[in-house]
Amino acid sequence: MEKKLHEGHRQRVKNRYLEEGLDAFEDHQVLEMLLFFCIPMKDTNELAHKMIQEFGSLAALFEADPKDICKRCEVSENTAILASLIPSLSRRYFKGKWGDKPVLNSSPKAGEYAVSLFAGRTYEVFYVICLDSQNRVNYAALLHEGTLNEVSVYPRLVVEMVLRHQANSVILAHNHPGGSLKPSNDDIDLTKRIKAALEPIAVKVVDHIIVAGDKYMSFKEGSLL
Repeated sequence: MEKKLHEGHRQRVKNRYLEEGLDAFEDHQVLEMLLFFCIPMKDTNELAHKMIQEFGSLAALFEADPKDICKRCEVSENTAILASLIPSLSRRYFKGKWGDKPVLNSSPKAGEYAVSLFAGRTYEVFYVICLDSQNRVNYAALLHEGTLNEVSVYPRLVVEMVLRHQANSVILAHNHPGGSLKPSNDDIDLTKRIKAALEPIAVKVVDHIIVAGDKYMSFKEGSLL
């Protein structure tokens, strides 16, 4: 009897999703349905509440390390992996939406593209986006993954990356996991050093984008280049 009850509930949740979409769901209901696919024949509502409460939010849960999810929520490795896949899947989805060689011929386009690169990242990351002569992306190079508060980028590595991917110009991009869009003095200094390093090979830095969550700031728009 209990088994049939749970099966009926799961189908009702799925039917609701098919009819209304995910936007109508609360966070715990989103996770509850996701858990259907790794926890068979069991009520996942209570577990969904517990997991979100443990990490403070659905986003924080998805961004957590799988081992941490296993330990803190007392769930299987499969469950933890499924939850932690979401940010990476989001980035892969956005990459597919942008296509192979998106044209980044304005700061708003560059900002939107950069936001998609950093979806779900909880630590500081630095990208060099290599563009061809038509401002199309040749390659978005993940140059460095730092800690939550600092990132080390060496201009020599940028030059090597630019030459490897035959860039005509570049857009620099990094994130501020803390949420501030204000460029630090180090950010400004690094931009100047990379510009100077690329000048001898006639490659221009056309923008530097800082991302915080789903927002961005542009050095070009802020007259910082």
